[in-house]
Amino acid sequence: MKLRTSVVFLLLVTVVAPIVLYTDRLGSFTTPSSSNEFIEDVSTFTLGGDVRPLNLLPQEPSTTLKEPLGVVYLENSSISLSDSDASTRENSRKIRQLTQDSMENQTTLPSTRGDTVEHPHEEESTIRQVTERGLDINQGDITLEKPGVTSLNESREPQNDRNRREEIKNENQSAKTSIKAGTGEPVKKRNDKQNDRTVMADARVRHLKDQLIQGRVYLSLAATRNNPHFIRELRLRMKEVQRALGDATKDSDLPKNSYDKLKAMELTLAKGKQIQDDCAAVVKKLRAIIHSTEEQLRAHKKQTLFLTHLTAKTLPKGLHCLPLRLTTEYFSLNSSEREFSNQEKLEDSRLFHYALFTDNILAAAVVVNSTVSRAKDPSAHVFHLVTDRINYAAMRMWFLSNPPGNATIQVQNIEEFTWLNSSYSPVLKQLSSPAMIDYYFKTRPAESDSNMKYRNPKYLSVMNHLRFYMPEIFPKLNKVLFLDDDIVVQKDLTGLWSIDLKGNVIGVVETCGETFHRFDRYLNFSNPLISKAFDPHACGWAFGMNIFDLEEWKRQNITEVYHSWQNLNRDRQLWKLGTLPPGLITFWNSTYSLDRSWHVLGLGYDPNVSQKDIERGAVIHYNGNLKPWLEIAIPKYRSYWAKFIDYDHLYLRECNISP
Repeated sequence: MKLRTSVVFLLLVTVVAPIVLYTDRLGSFTTPSSSNEFIEDVSTFTLGGDVRPLNLLPQEPSTTLKEPLGVVYLENSSISLSDSDASTRENSRKIRQLTQDSMENQTTLPSTRGDTVEHPHEEESTIRQVTERGLDINQGDITLEKPGVTSLNESREPQNDRNRREEIKNENQSAKTSIKAGTGEPVKKRNDKQNDRTVMADARVRHLKDQLIQGRVYLSLAATRNNPHFIRELRLRMKEVQRALGDATKDSDLPKNSYDKLKAMELTLAKGKQIQDDCAAVVKKLRAIIHSTEEQLRAHKKQTLFLTHLTAKTLPKGLHCLPLRLTTEYFSLNSSEREFSNQEKLEDSRLFHYALFTDNILAAAVVVNSTVSRAKDPSAHVFHLVTDRINYAAMRMWFLSNPPGNATIQVQNIEEFTWLNSSYSPVLKQLSSPAMIDYYFKTRPAESDSNMKYRNPKYLSVMNHLRFYMPEIFPKLNKVLFLDDDIVVQKDLTGLWSIDLKGNVIGVVETCGETFHRFDRYLNFSNPLISKAFDPHACGWAFGMNIFDLEEWKRQNITEVYHSWQNLNRDRQLWKLGTLPPGLITFWNSTYSLDRSWHVLGLGYDPNVSQKDIERGAVIHYNGNLKPWLEIAIPKYRSYWAKFIDYDHLYLRECNISP
């Protein structure tokens, strides 16, 4: 009996006493309400004799726990101990209950923004620690991110426990990504709200700008101007809004008091609305302002058009100086030095002949240089230049001192064409009449002239009409390529002589891509002579690069057709003066359409010509007033023309001609 009593006593001392001891220390903790939440933290562990606090829960320095035996690992959403001792397992269970209860109490937060937090400091600390410095579950291990804290890893773990732990980790990570800390709001829903705020980011900036516009309107109204108190208040509010707005482009750039300024301005504008409520009067005044502005715009456009045409008619100083300088040099030459070489080629119909009628020496040089530079065999090309008496010597001197390689040059004076007189050509008779001279040279206000573009004195020049006398100028040639002086050649043109015109007189590039390039744009179809003979919707075409079959010209007696229509138009009732309208009439039903790539137009008036069209064009044409040798030229097109001029030439430097 005594032996049994001793054994029971020893059992009480060795087994029951530790249980009572631990139960007494842990008795103040309660069992968590849920066993399915995963462990985020434990309060403290005593490892290696040192008390090391973990980083999530508020510390209790007076309470420490002994190091549990065995290896800690996750099992069924709780911390278990692998020791077989029942007391140790019980202690582990109580530690798990302690941690779950603490986490439940401290991480239970309001589900909506409107709820208040009972312990804001604890909430902020918990959220920050959980989201930033909390435990990181990585490959099934519990790792403490704070430096110096020992990690609790498992070394002996059953396969089923490991799989279960992986499932718990995935569920917890999914929960973290789907629930926003402190709000319980799904991330997607929060992102949508952020996007809405982004779309309306500058709403306040726009509102402030609108208020300034409304304020200026009220300052201009008679009713509000008569209220000095309101005007003073409005001006003050406008200054405040302007200071608040500054250079801001989005709401984040605005100062903190911008909302107060906005509300104050709204109240002031509401007062203005009460003072001036006659919307009809405001609308009437705004319409009057718009009408006045439109009238000013039309007047400025007319003035701009007039000045542009005036500039196009003038000759720059450099281009006036150049012929004077060249003429002086020409008359200093001996008679033998004034002759061109290869003159025997001038009437050889087997060669490629070009006709160029101009008084612009620099422009003629560009046409010849660009053509020769692109020619496969320059020696087979012959250029026939016709100019007036004033520029004849200068033109010859330029090409004598700057010969175009192996090409042949002929320069003629229009005065040498004795057959071209007013008795033979009706257009010469018309051009010399006092009425015509008055039309072109009499000064008129810009706004009173509706046909200003037709009043260019170049139309008075006989050289402009020489294109209608090709067979008379070149009686021994079969085909001639006519070139204007405002073109640049970019490809070899010899292929034009091999084109079969199919019995037509002239090869042209049609320009009917736009409505204003049709016949009704150039001819007066209200006149029965025009309406009966032509189609108003027929395609127009362009002078500037045209191949002429002179044999077919003579056969169809085209020159006589031209004269007959010129006689009918003596009072300018069929078309306004120029060369294209009579050209459309004269060569009606005698044109052959060439591919558009042969002749690209618009570089003298259209800044939107396609770069692709320019690059593939055989000839580019600066038709219009913005000629490449004028300062008003379109800058991006000038280089195509300027690269064929040597600006370092002595004559050009002396006359201050520069790119």
